[in-house]
Amino acid sequence: MTSAPTTSPLDVLRDVFGYEEFRGQQAAVVDHLVGGGDAVVLMPTGGGKSLCYQIPSLVRSGTGIVISPLIALMADQVAALENLGVRAAYLNSTLDPYQAQDVESRLLAGELDLLYLAPERLVLPRTMALLERAEVALFAIDEAHCVSQWGHDFRSDYLGLGVLAERFPSVPRIALTATATPATHAELTSRLHLEDAEHFVASFDRPNITYRIEPKSSARSQLISFITTEHLGDSGIVYCLSRRGVDQLAEALVARGIPALPYHAGLPAEVRADHQARFLREDGLVMVATIAFGMGIDKPDVRFVAHLDLPRSVEGYYQETGRAGRDGLPADAWMVYGLGDVVSQRRLIESGEGDEVFKRRAMSHLDSMLALCETVDCRRVQLLRYFDEESGPCGNCDTCATPPATWDATIAVQKLLSAVIRLDRERGQRFGAGQIIDVLRGTDNERSRASAHQSLSVWGIGADLSESQWKTVIRQVLARGLLASHGDYGVLVLGEDTGPVLRGEAEVFLRVDPVKRAGAKKASSSRRGDPAATLDAADSALFESLRAWRAEQAKEQGVPAYVIFPDATLYGIVEARPSTIAELGGVSGVGLKKLDRYGPAVLELIGARR
Repeated sequence: MTSAPTTSPLDVLRDVFGYEEFRGQQAAVVDHLVGGGDAVVLMPTGGGKSLCYQIPSLVRSGTGIVISPLIALMADQVAALENLGVRAAYLNSTLDPYQAQDVESRLLAGELDLLYLAPERLVLPRTMALLERAEVALFAIDEAHCVSQWGHDFRSDYLGLGVLAERFPSVPRIALTATATPATHAELTSRLHLEDAEHFVASFDRPNITYRIEPKSSARSQLISFITTEHLGDSGIVYCLSRRGVDQLAEALVARGIPALPYHAGLPAEVRADHQARFLREDGLVMVATIAFGMGIDKPDVRFVAHLDLPRSVEGYYQETGRAGRDGLPADAWMVYGLGDVVSQRRLIESGEGDEVFKRRAMSHLDSMLALCETVDCRRVQLLRYFDEESGPCGNCDTCATPPATWDATIAVQKLLSAVIRLDRERGQRFGAGQIIDVLRGTDNERSRASAHQSLSVWGIGADLSESQWKTVIRQVLARGLLASHGDYGVLVLGEDTGPVLRGEAEVFLRVDPVKRAGAKKASSSRRGDPAATLDAADSALFESLRAWRAEQAKEQGVPAYVIFPDATLYGIVEARPSTIAELGGVSGVGLKKLDRYGPAVLELIGARR
């Protein structure tokens, strides 16, 4: 029987973590868990999910057991808690037998507030027997979407976590995820036997993130321009579809003076671990990666996430972009997207493993992603609607900042569909976008001559549009399903419901891709709510001094810089310019342990800048 709590959650929040009040639904989740109830929590990345189980673990009697798939990050998570004065440890395969035995002894002696375990370790009979001998305050199942068989981060041992309900019926459980569609939400609830749990679904909105999607022309050059004009010196993540693309892009960024590291499953495990550790511990590094990187990355000062290839689903896109701006400061979710992305993603689905049901679901996910890319309305509205959340225009995405123009493309689409029909019916030929555009524009080349395309009735009927304009039309028509691409060569065939368009019974309006003016750039300091924009020269100098001091502390302790203080707290210190320990303690993010440990050095730095 767990004893009554002796410390209030709010006291723990203030004294240990240094925050004055809970955000959103945190207080309700914490109170429910402290009272012994089960919970399912859907909260966006950066929304403060960790506090929802960390604080109850400190308030309730016993040790909070956290199940996380992130073995490589457990050491940093524990270091961050130890910096706050929390007694934390992890038990995983990186420990030798003597170290593991010491952790187990501390657990049984009641000397741990939190213990991190991987699901593979938890389901072992030996671990279950150990936990039955210990006093467990709660079980926290992090990254709970991993129980979904459709999740790209699927971990089979998560499926065994339902046993906790049977083996520990009196211990409260909390399942947490930063992203889940209604279907995934229902599935994780069922698999974890949390049907009777209280469900807390926070808003999925991340208002500090600016969503931007640009037409792809030269992806690498566009990315370099984006980084050098807006995020030079910032930490960021760039996602690519292929391992080769990751390696080549990382080299290109380094060649341009942008510190970058590659990360993908083809690299040796020790290289991946080293690159991940450097990214977490160093300021200003760019990680170029496949989707193998990022789940659970607890780095608050990632200022941008960029995609050079189209994500496979809105859920994946949301999860990946959510790794930016976890500290609540302005961040960018930037992507380039073009016709090739549509063709290649559809081809991957068609040629991939899985039955027809799986492929239809994957195609549906892709269609939702394409709709987000092609929308002429607020991107945030479209994104949140995917998670069954309604909102108004945000004013902080590209379509809100510069509403895209549209044009009546009905005749152009009719010409395009007719060209596809004529090539198929009259010549028995199917081609990809390039040759169809050549036919529409009447471009004389070897293939056209060899196939006698000049005699087709559709030859040259689209000469009024440029090649790039036709690529834009085809991309959007593919996204709408009026055309489909098939096979290894991405040949175009008619989609469904083309009849009304061909007969003139339905109009088709398409968006006009914006043309970026030469030399145009968006200064990062102008981003809404960016504290850097309010700093004068003296404040900037103090901020940089604090960052340098923080880097030294992090290096000495072998922990990421944000473990000492995140950027948001440094900005708070600069704004307050405290002159006493009491005043420093009033800055958000400065708890009692950190105040005692770092307070004198911070005040000395401030005093030197007065």
